[in-house]
Parts: sequence; structure tokens; C-alpha cells
Amino acid sequence: MSAKKKPKKKAKPAKKSPKKKAAGKGSPWDAALAPRASDEKRHWLLKSEPGTFSFEDLLRIHNKTTHWNGVRNFVARNFLRDGMKLGDRAFFYHSGENPSVVGICEVVREAYPDPSAFDTASDGWDPKSNKESPTWYMVDVRAVAQFTHPVTLAQIKTRKELKNMALLRIGRLSVTPVTAAEWDVITEMANKH
Repeated sequence: MSAKKKPKKKAKPAKKSPKKKAAGKGSPWDAALAPRASDEKRHWLLKSEPGTFSFEDLLRIHNKTTHWNGVRNFVARNFLRDGMKLGDRAFFYHSGENPSVVGICEVVREAYPDPSAFDTASDGWDPKSNKESPTWYMVDVRAVAQFTHPVTLAQIKTRKELKNMALLRIGRLSVTPVTAAEWDVITEMANKH
């Protein structure tokens, strides 16, 4: 007598691990790159090490205007290239030892190719970028106001209204969007002292 074979169980399909969404692509910050009305202004945060380039350095430059170059992260690049428009305002953020929002600047020229990417002597040189099809972009910004009382990262972390701020969620980026509500909270904090 032959033994009956047990019916084979169907294999379950493997579960796909959820993919993390990159900022600027299916993320909560999509609004920063979404189409906008011609008169709509958006807000940003630009981060710099004060030893490299500080808000005080910006204030000393002729017309208090400079280019924001050297960005070598694709998400931050997309915010610069596709999000920032003429007249948008940005917090100037000092990273490093005493991280804090120290002032406000305004976009005075929209994205254009970053020439440091083509300069072999530059720290920003990228051998894969070329002038015909540039990879990296920059904008020009002008100083608007310096905060008498900078708003520290520690203070920002204490405010529940700021818990979803891109600065706290994707802090490694040198360019991040700021919602209108976040902008209002931080400017209020700077003016409270």
C-alpha cells in the first residue's frame, strides 16, 4: 500500500519591506516643490557653519548679497533648483557648536548652475557634472534682518508646533523647507526677548 502524499502548501508571497520616502519625493515636504501661484511666497532654512560662512559675513558683503553654492545633496539641490523662487524668505541657520537661527535672508536670484562643480581646484568639484547638463545649482540670497536673540536648536525642540519641522526630521540637509506656521513660530520666538 502506498502512502498518500500531503497536498503542498502554497508559498506565501514575501512581504516587501516598506521603503522610506526621500524628502522631496512622496514626503511631507512635497508642498515645497509643488506648483504655486505666481505671487505665492515660500519659506526655507539655509544652514552654514559660521566658521565657513556666517550671517555676519553676509552682512559685510557688498549689497549684503551672495550666492548659496556648494550644495552636494540631491534633495537639498532639488529644493534650491525647483523650490526656491524670487522673493522667498529663508532663515539663516548657524550649525556647529551653538546651532541656531540667526537671521533672515531673501532669494534675489533663482537657481542657476553652480560653477564650483566644474572647477577642478574647488572643494565642490564634481567630475560627473558638466556645463551642458549641470548637476548642481545655486541661488543668490540677500540679508534682510539679523536676530538680536537667535533661536537655538534646543529652543526649537521644545516647541510642539515645530516637532515636524524638516530641520528636526532631515537635519543633515543644508537647505530645507519651512512651513508658514513654523516661520511664524520662530520669528515670534526671536522677537519675544
